[in-house]
Amino acid sequence: MPENIFKYFPSLSPLQKEQISGLKPLYDEWNNKINVISRRDMDNFYIRHVLHSMSIARVITFRQGSSILDTGTGGGFPGIPLAILFPGSEFTLLDSTGKKIKVAGSVSDALKLNNVKLKNKRVEDEKGKYEFITGRAVTEFNSFVQLTCKNLKRDKPGDQENGIIYLKGGDFGKEADKYRDKIRIWDIKNFFTEPFFETKRIIFLPASAV
Repeated sequence: MPENIFKYFPSLSPLQKEQISGLKPLYDEWNNKINVISRRDMDNFYIRHVLHSMSIARVITFRQGSSILDTGTGGGFPGIPLAILFPGSEFTLLDSTGKKIKVAGSVSDALKLNNVKLKNKRVEDEKGKYEFITGRAVTEFNSFVQLTCKNLKRDKPGDQENGIIYLKGGDFGKEADKYRDKIRIWDIKNFFTEPFFETKRIIFLPASAV
């Protein structure tokens, strides 16, 4: 239920609440056509997809005009929930699978998210530069950094530190060893009480450390 979102984000505007409430019906409609999200996850849609995406807002506030590349966005996560939260920032959602980008585009159009652009391509082929890069369980962290660091702007937007923001579950093992002394890690369970977040983390790697 969207109420799970509203209790954690009490300052949402009426428009933002309307957009968030509209997410599940849109994804339900698409899921009846193509399998974008597993049925089990759809039963917990607002927790596992929307709130998980919005957890990034607990550690980063995107400024007006900030540019964000959401790599491997799939059906639009974390990009679309973040675009609702930060209407003054510019989000580019990228995925190599055409049907997934089609879903993300349809949802963003239905919600009138004018701050969302879609790109159907491999990240290896993306040439644009962005202040922030986001991803959610796309690949192991070291590989994600190697794939996306070329797209990261090196100049900080004002006094705000920019970089790579990654949503990761479970144990890191050795996958972040290369950047172990440079990354910051937050446990999402410290922000949200739902059991799903017990092992979920946010990783931030500053652009200056890449």
